Amino acid sequence: MSIEIILLALSPVFVIFVTLEFINYRRYYDIKDSLANTALALMHQGADAIALLILMPFFYWLYDYRLFDIALTPLSIFGAFILQDFLYYWFHKASHHIHWLWAAHVVHHSSTKMNFTTAFRQSLMYPLAGMWLFWLPMILLGFDPITVFTVVALNLAYQFFVHTQIVNKLGWFEKVFNTPSHHRVHHAINAGYLDKNFAGVLIIWDKLFGSFAEEASDKPCKYGIVGQLHSNNPLTITFHQWRYLISTMLTSKGIKAKLKVLFGYPTSSVKEK
Repeated sequence: MSIEIILLALSPVFVIFVTLEFINYRRYYDIKDSLANTALALMHQGADAIALLILMPFFYWLYDYRLFDIALTPLSIFGAFILQDFLYYWFHKASHHIHWLWAAHVVHHSSTKMNFTTAFRQSLMYPLAGMWLFWLPMILLGFDPITVFTVVALNLAYQFFVHTQIVNKLGWFEKVFNTPSHHRVHHAINAGYLDKNFAGVLIIWDKLFGSFAEEASDKPCKYGIVGQLHSNNPLTITFHQWRYLISTMLTSKGIKAKLKVLFGYPTSSVKEK
């Protein structure tokens, strides 16, 4: 439950930042969109809490087969943070390239707005999609599950602060860390921006693995998904891609075609109007 506890403890900070941004930069907000984001956050947190209760015995069973006994020290915590951020990069990249994972992750990208409440826009389907599978290497290596999910929560908390249009480029910080500028590119669907900047905290992974794109002053970001959803209904936002994924898979002929639908590059469930 460490993820929920940490994020709940930080919620007053998140609310303060949302309030200040809304008061001073009202043009970046749409009330219905932000209310949908809030509802989606509550649904997501509830699903995550249930999933952790169910899966924690499995995580500790797996921990019995760990390769090393890693003591909890400042150095090991730092190592856990770096490793989890590295694994998050691959989870995030996979979520844009594998349809099964995209069906959950598309929720986060489906808003055409970019503000602090966009960080709340998460899917309750992440546990089913298998986000937790990406943290298993840490447990097998020897990090206690509580440590692992605490680090996951800290990573996600950091990412709240990159969902904004009010912060410009941050000098040397841009070279190492994920920033609002980098993350605006990630949420954009412009040519050259799409499927870029998968970083959680450290942007170095994108630079190392060829998925980095710089925000250009003459190329403003267009937010949303390819084929905009045009809905503020939390259930529609959550399940539209799953319905499309399942129906397309069922109507595809042959095992190979069905597997391609499930695990190939995503296609859109909606068309541009």
